[in-house]
Amino acid sequence: MGGNSSMMTILYIVVMFGLLYFVLIRPQNKQRKQQAQLLASLKKGDKIVTIGGLHGSIVDLDEHRVTLKISDTTRVVFERGAIKGKVSDKGEVVESPAAKDVPKDKEKRYLEGSDEDKAVQEEKVETK
Repeated sequence: MGGNSSMMTILYIVVMFGLLYFVLIRPQNKQRKQQAQLLASLKKGDKIVTIGGLHGSIVDLDEHRVTLKISDTTRVVFERGAIKGKVSDKGEVVESPAAKDVPKDKEKRYLEGSDEDKAVQEEKVETK
């Protein structure tokens, strides 16, 4: 009988890890991948909203930063990661990207960070 209860305990642990994976880890990874696709698909003229709720159109962008036009005379520079989603023609925020043809290397860069980001992290570790 002792062997049977330990087998049930192991089975319960495996089932709990399986549930955790499908309830927490998998959806989070999917959402992170969608955000990376969104960031990789941005282009000049896109109307976006930041995570702080600021709406604007992209007038300039590079690998790390985006310049938004929020009024005729106001331009604001944000980190690319501060973008929540694109704004559709109807004024709705579209958080999942419509662009499915984003090159995988661009998507990977936003998921893993650039070489410059990695160098900064290594420098922080070395100084500690």
